[in-house]
Amino acid sequence: MRRERVEIPSAGGEAPLAVEVDVAETFAERARGLIGRPAPAPGRGLLIPRCNAIHTLFMRYPIDATFLDRKGRVVKSVRNLRPWRLFVWGGWRAAQVLETASER
Repeated sequence: MRRERVEIPSAGGEAPLAVEVDVAETFAERARGLIGRPAPAPGRGLLIPRCNAIHTLFMRYPIDATFLDRKGRVVKSVRNLRPWRLFVWGGWRAAQVLETASER
């Protein structure tokens, strides 16, 4: 897994949100996601490319899921997504998802 810094554009002309992410590059990394890992620290997360839907089966903590298009623009955000949700879809335009620990 490689690590990089991602900037998420904010609405209303505010400064973009910068997040340090691990990028899930292989099929196994993408399938596992955050399962079995501790909750990411504030300002950290997991970026899953080539993904427009997730689940939270086997998770131990709630997450925030931010679905992004190919250019990194926010398509949909789902906050405080509890463990054991079977399916969360980001929509047709979603091309990647950023998973972070829930802020709540």
